Amino acid sequence: MKDNNMDIVYDVKGLNLWYGDNQALKDINMKIEKNKITAIIGPSGCGKSTFVKTLNRMIENVDGVRTSGEILYYGDDIFTNKLKVEELRTRVGMVFQKPNPFPKSIYENVVYGPKIHGIKDKKLLMKITEESLRGAALWDEVKDRLNENAYSLSGGQQQRLCIARSMAVNPEVILMDEPTSALDPVATMKIEELMEDLKKDYTVVIVTHNMQQAARISDKTAFFLNGELIEFDVTSKIFGTPKDQRTEDYITGRFG
Repeated sequence: MKDNNMDIVYDVKGLNLWYGDNQALKDINMKIEKNKITAIIGPSGCGKSTFVKTLNRMIENVDGVRTSGEILYYGDDIFTNKLKVEELRTRVGMVFQKPNPFPKSIYENVVYGPKIHGIKDKKLLMKITEESLRGAALWDEVKDRLNENAYSLSGGQQQRLCIARSMAVNPEVILMDEPTSALDPVATMKIEELMEDLKKDYTVVIVTHNMQQAARISDKTAFFLNGELIEFDVTSKIFGTPKDQRTEDYITGRFG
């Protein structure tokens, strides 16, 4: 595999993070590759969500957070002034555990980002809406309901709308923090199928409690425990022949 800079989206080097005096991440080193699905697994409170929220600096919305180390995004350290937070969050979209559509129409949810970026042309906004909803496998279900409130959609549809909303600003990476934990099995399957499609155009990082999900959909898996990255490898190796006993104990259900 080529390890040139174009294949490595994120290069995390010696990342530490504290909430006040409590250290939540300890010396994390990992490379996240382009057009791959990287799953982050581990028990509750192990630092999974904290780690993912550092990748677009959303963690800085929490008071008392400080970090050391580097996170290089295509070679630029995201903690320096080279990369503005707004630009980073445009390039790196985020989908949360609970669907969080805005209390607006389906259409207004999708065009929210493009409008902020100054796009006013109605034809272009409609094109972005259709492309984003198609990309999120939602267009056929909502194309005749675009002016309805997003809250009229089912939970699974709302989550796909949130994915469409993040796609509408044309990001390079989509971060997903437990995106299916609030959904039923059918909706979960649709989101998983969607992720397989998304990785053709995006780099996807997903936090999941569901180990079967990680095994099904991800290319690489990182196992976190007590704020440390215990093991990071090709998914089939993590689940088939883990190198660390703690990884094996977790994935076989001995703890967690």
